[in-house]
Amino acid sequence: MQSKSTDASATKGGWVAYRPDIRILDCTIRDGGLINDHQFDDAFVSSVYRACAAAGVDYVEFGYKASKKIYAPSQSGKWKFCDEDDLRRIIGAKKPGGPKITVMADATRTDYREDILPADRSVIGCVRVACYINQIPVAIDMIKDATDKGYETMAQLMAVSVVQEHAVQDALEIFAKSPVSAVYLVDSFGALYSEQVNALIKLYKQVMDGAGKEVGFHGHNNMQLAFANTIEAVVAGANRFDATISGIGRGAGNCPLELLIGFLHNPKFQIRPVLECCRDVFAPLSKTMDWGYSIPYAITAQLNRHPRAAIEMRAGPTPDDYVKFYDAMMQEES
Repeated sequence: MQSKSTDASATKGGWVAYRPDIRILDCTIRDGGLINDHQFDDAFVSSVYRACAAAGVDYVEFGYKASKKIYAPSQSGKWKFCDEDDLRRIIGAKKPGGPKITVMADATRTDYREDILPADRSVIGCVRVACYINQIPVAIDMIKDATDKGYETMAQLMAVSVVQEHAVQDALEIFAKSPVSAVYLVDSFGALYSEQVNALIKLYKQVMDGAGKEVGFHGHNNMQLAFANTIEAVVAGANRFDATISGIGRGAGNCPLELLIGFLHNPKFQIRPVLECCRDVFAPLSKTMDWGYSIPYAITAQLNRHPRAAIEMRAGPTPDDYVKFYDAMMQEES
């Protein structure tokens, strides 16, 4: 590894003391909200936002722009919808510098034409459009709509581990022609191994580099590989990465932000504010909310399955009967 006295902007994607092109997106509030249906109070959200700002994180993803025709506001928390008044109450008026406020818009689950305001009327700076392979036409329309309104846009192609490679490449070529700034490889089921991450990031870069777009990675920790796979994505040349404070997230959670910042060695990012938030907010929270490694999540990941069955099992009457769960999953496989 080169010393920090060398040119840190050496070959993009190369292995240097640190990569100044790398951007971090914190999705603590959005992915963590999948545990409690986005019922975080303002004090929690403010603590996360301010910790990320102090840490030098580039993007903070507050939640979703979900359709209120599909999801009742009386049953879901406010970060399922990220209304402008709620965002402004946390961060105040839009200011230069600091993290870019980001929301996720799920294809077919967002009234994007009405609910996503023109950017000059919003504190939001970036819209991430998430879709499955069969939803790409809708996703492209959503990307164009948000871009035309003045937002930076990014794309999340979900559940790639169950999609044929030729279909992934076709999807990437469509995204490459869109106005997105970045396309993320998403390990939705936490089922990918490092070799697969390396090969897929290289495929994504092969298509995106020529279009002037960046490649990102979003990992889940079902097999305790979110951090390792994020490192692999760094080595393979991706330059946008998702992480969450204390690894909070759906099921087994995500790549921990404190691990990622420690690994990158970039003086732009500061780990101390994140550790303070871990101590003051997440250590107490871990006693009342369930996330992190659990054998049922590992079983679903090994079978390349969505973790919803494991989530249900963890909330049921026999959360520790791993053998019963394994047998049930294997019976479904047969």
